[in-house]
Amino acid sequence: MNNVDIDEKHDIQHVELENGSTKLESGGYNYVPGSDDEKRLVRKIDRHLLPMLWLMYVFNYRTNIGNAKVGGMEKDLHLTSSQYSLVLSIFFVGYLLNEVPCNMILSRSKPSIFLPTVMVLWGGMSVGAKGINSLGGMVAFRMVLGLVEAGFFPGVMLLLSCWYKPAELSKRIALFYTASLVSGAFGGLLAGGIIQGMEGLGNTRGWKWLFIIEGSLTVVIAIAAYFVLPNYPTTTKWLSEAEKELAVARLAVGHEEGSDMTHGEAFMAALKDPKTWVFMLIYNVLNSVGTISYFFPTLMSGLGYKGRTAQFMTVPIYVVALVISVANGWNADRTGQKAYTVLGACCCGVISFIICATVHNNAVRYTFICFGGAAIWTSVPIFLSWMVTMFQGRESRAISIAIINGFGNLASVYGSFFWPAKDAPRYVKGFSITTSLIGLAAVLVALTKWKYQDKGFAGIPRR
Repeated sequence: MNNVDIDEKHDIQHVELENGSTKLESGGYNYVPGSDDEKRLVRKIDRHLLPMLWLMYVFNYRTNIGNAKVGGMEKDLHLTSSQYSLVLSIFFVGYLLNEVPCNMILSRSKPSIFLPTVMVLWGGMSVGAKGINSLGGMVAFRMVLGLVEAGFFPGVMLLLSCWYKPAELSKRIALFYTASLVSGAFGGLLAGGIIQGMEGLGNTRGWKWLFIIEGSLTVVIAIAAYFVLPNYPTTTKWLSEAEKELAVARLAVGHEEGSDMTHGEAFMAALKDPKTWVFMLIYNVLNSVGTISYFFPTLMSGLGYKGRTAQFMTVPIYVVALVISVANGWNADRTGQKAYTVLGACCCGVISFIICATVHNNAVRYTFICFGGAAIWTSVPIFLSWMVTMFQGRESRAISIAIINGFGNLASVYGSFFWPAKDAPRYVKGFSITTSLIGLAAVLVALTKWKYQDKGFAGIPRR
């Protein structure tokens, strides 16, 4: 042993061993980063945490509204283009209003109870969509659905940040995010089969059966989650006492300081932190670009595909995005360059959407819609893995994540109006706006990387 450096702020001893590795002594626990014990622990956490979270997110069918539109909802409810945009955007008003309260509750409660309960509620509501027969009913349904779903995604981000170190988050959030891609791809296949195959069954339109079946499956998965989903490291039954100590020690450096804040103190700390506003702006821009996913079936119709084929043609978009986003998530963790990975994805998105806006060949446009979608779904999860490491303490981090996610998703309110029906079939305005916004995101990411770097407070300080 050559030297000992005491970090009084975190009560951590950084001990340099003879072999050049580092040992951290926290609260009497000797933690050696990268040890076999830690690797076994991380694999165990992965097995118990990620599959259920992933499955829960698969059944967060947020884009099924686009499938329902093409499948007859627009005609049945007599929706104009602007009214459909209202149906889309009102969801995010409810989402914004309830996001911070939900994460405040989650930070002081059990994720194994809170997250499945949220899921049961949105699944049950989807089943109830059978009774919607007017614009007003659909707007009310979407508003309340946003209020209910507000607690899920930021809650998952908080939970993951309480189990994993920053260098472990990118590939896991990217993997988690693939659930939305599988949901989109599977949802397109499911929608194509249900809407056409069950049309009129029980005097119910096919698009309503889509909501009923997906909602029922969601409730089933949520019930299973009550028995499978873990809580936090110190309260999880499937960890031994030694594993609990290791799980806490490896996250101890700068990660949980401030956990004893009250809700009010944490809320004010989040508002005063300039990083909250910077990351909120970036996320808002990225989400405005991401609203294209609600219009994929519509864009497929613009490319000449009709009916069930338009639903099925959305599937390759999600498959391409899945492969590219997972590969980039793994690489971001391997290199430690989250911000540069997001920047690269945004630049690829700019090129893809320029081609979509300017080229007339439908095959080329379809190809670059796929690559543009991959750029979006690469940038968002890796951005999130960067963002969650930038805030100190569980309580403060919970509220910061909720604020950023809530106001970020508010972009979908205005993003829903980028693709009016009058712009069919080429939707040049939508692609042009999307190009400009993802270019703006690239600039903001570059500036934020320059100002704040990648690491934030969490993780082991580099010496």
